[in-house]
Amino acid sequence: MSPNDTEAQRYEISDDPSRLDAARIHRWLSTDAYWALGRTREQQDRAMAGSHNFAAYDVVSGEQAGYARVVTDRATFAWVCDVYIDRAARGQGLGTRLVTAVRDELAPLGVRRFLLATKDAHGVYAKLGFTPLAEPDMWMVLQKG
Repeated sequence: MSPNDTEAQRYEISDDPSRLDAARIHRWLSTDAYWALGRTREQQDRAMAGSHNFAAYDVVSGEQAGYARVVTDRATFAWVCDVYIDRAARGQGLGTRLVTAVRDELAPLGVRRFLLATKDAHGVYAKLGFTPLAEPDMWMVLQKG
């Protein structure tokens, strides 16, 4: 067993909403995630309520070490967002495991298109098969603020 295998076993991935530490998630995202800086707790709680949430937990302490939120119809499309790994748990492949769990949970439902946006983690997602948009000129966005 390699050291990475040992580290991988240190965490479990769950989509049980009762286990989420909403205060921790909000603190992580609103203070340390470039895409969510300043997000209010009320906004975060509403986002979580309307999404399929995944988290990584330390198997010994039970403490939440990572989070991923998925906006999906659970049939054809999923937008993976708010992927965050606690700074103390980074560098162990936990982000890759978390997004793999998202993909593996939704793929059997027929979800064929997974979309995400990243400024700095292309290599992490490329390992899982994500690629740049083949035809970016097809996509449009309506963004306020």
